[in-house]
Amino acid sequence: MTDFDPRALLAGSRLGVLATIKANGLPQLSPVTPFYDRAAERVYVSVTDGRAKTANARRDPRAALEVTSPDGRAWATAEGSVELIGPGADPDGPEVDALVDYYRRAAGEHPDWAEYRSVMVSDRRVLLVLRVEHVYGQSLNGS
Repeated sequence: MTDFDPRALLAGSRLGVLATIKANGLPQLSPVTPFYDRAAERVYVSVTDGRAKTANARRDPRAALEVTSPDGRAWATAEGSVELIGPGADPDGPEVDALVDYYRRAAGEHPDWAEYRSVMVSDRRVLLVLRVEHVYGQSLNGS
């Protein structure tokens, strides 16, 4: 029997639920495509400027991300403070470069980087960086 490693589950998951804090103190939950950099203890998520999770993170920079195993029998949560990068106005600017790096790490190569960069500007995409301060989870598989 091996010990459960919630960080390994975070690193292997490409679907999660991001929780930010609404103005009334209640959580706001959004499905997201996270990328966890275990060495840097950072979770990266592409979000859109003006949406609830982005506005919440600007007002209160605390968040949590939860992921589950494909069979639903294990889960992991990362909590911490967030930084927002962007939105960028220049497709070749540093804000969009950060989104390109996120995409490469989370999904691989894009078939048309010029189009991707243009869409990141027109959609007002922002890179949310969660500085992981606490990780916890559980496996119901007996480990």
